[in-house]
Order: sequence, then C-alpha cells, then structure tokens
Amino acid sequence: MEIRPIAYFHSPFNTKFGIPRQSGLATELEGRIVFTPPYRHAEAIRGLEDFSHLWLIWEFSGNPTTKPQTEGPEAQPPSLTVRPPRLGGNERVGVFASRSPFRPNNLGLSCVALQRIELTTNEGPVVYVTGADLMDGTPIYDIKPYVAYADSHPEARCGFVDSNDWETLTVDIPDELTTELTSSQLAALRQILALDPRPQYHNQPERIYGMPFCGCDVRFTVSEGVCRVVEIKKL
Repeated sequence: MEIRPIAYFHSPFNTKFGIPRQSGLATELEGRIVFTPPYRHAEAIRGLEDFSHLWLIWEFSGNPTTKPQTEGPEAQPPSLTVRPPRLGGNERVGVFASRSPFRPNNLGLSCVALQRIELTTNEGPVVYVTGADLMDGTPIYDIKPYVAYADSHPEARCGFVDSNDWETLTVDIPDELTTELTSSQLAALRQILALDPRPQYHNQPERIYGMPFCGCDVRFTVSEGVCRVVEIKKL
C-alpha cells in the first residue's frame, strides 16, 4: 500500500523539543492544517464544521529516516522495546505497549479540537485546531471525525500510565520577558512548560534549556518543581 500526504500541519514548533508528548495536553496550542492541491477544495471537508474533535493520522517525519534492514542476508532485528517518558526513560516496555514516536512504520495518531475553518484563503480551506502534538511541516495522511459513542471509553485501563502520575511544573515567566508573544501564545507556552519538556532522565537544576517556539528562542531552568523562564528572544 502506498500512502501520500493529504495535508501538512503547521505549528509553532520547528523542532521536536518542547512538543507535548500527547495530544490534548496543551489545549491553548493552536496549529493549522493546509491541504495538498488534490484535496484543496471545500467539498473535501463539507460537514466537518459540525464536529468538535478530529483524529489525525500522520507521520513522525522528524525521526531518523534510516530503518534497520529486516529482510535478506544483512537483516537486522527491529527494535522491539522502548523507554516511555512516563516511566522515567529508564524502564523498557514493548513498542506496541507504548505510544513512543519510534515505531515500525512511523505513523502517529492524535485527537485534536477543531476551532474553526477558513474556506477562502490563498492555500484553499484551512482547518485550525488546538491540542496537537505535531511538529511544523508534519505530513498528514488522513483526517477522521471523532465520534464519542465509538471513540470514548471512560472505563478503559491504561497499563503503566495508571500507576505513574505525571507531575506538572509551576511556571514562572517574568513580565518583562512576555513582550515578544501574544497572550494566547503565552498561555500555550505556560501549558507546554508545565508539562516539563526535558528528557525525563535529566535532573540538572543549573542547566539552561533552549526551545524554539513561535519564532522565539525560549530559555528556561527547572529546579524543585519550578520552571523559570530566563529569556525569550526573537530568532
């Protein structure tokens, strides 16, 4: 089967660092979906405005492009285990028991909230969503409406996720550093930093981390449960 992108995603993140580890966690984070020419028609999304949430099927395009050869005389075994951040990045589970971005076929699945649709733009119809965990330029292979009666399972068991709570950070952004971002961008940034974008095995209070966001370089430290932003500078 050959699949081709039907759209590309555009977000404030042009690198993987800082992107929420799951969709729906940063509800203020807005992105937009721009269709490729064959699907750049209002007919393709007729009725989509009646849904509040969407499923996106997309590619982990930021992953290394080389894959281990799994057939032939030089075959290499595929990676069968991963280290989920929820387990501190030190304990391994099976790749199919995780939502790791490093998968046999590099496919991602995300549920996002539909905010609005602009039909008359130079790029054709553009779909604006919030809560996505996609990098800027990510290829999207399909869009499906979220249907609560079939897709929602409040009683579901969630394996190791149920027994390993994610502790959020308190975020401190001095007022004098907020001038480069809009109020909505600042709200999204606070949510993203509260999720602690660092690798989970990092515990270096003196280290200054850098993260590109909305055309700015955001620098911050993390110590004793507090994320302190020390600089926000236009790139």
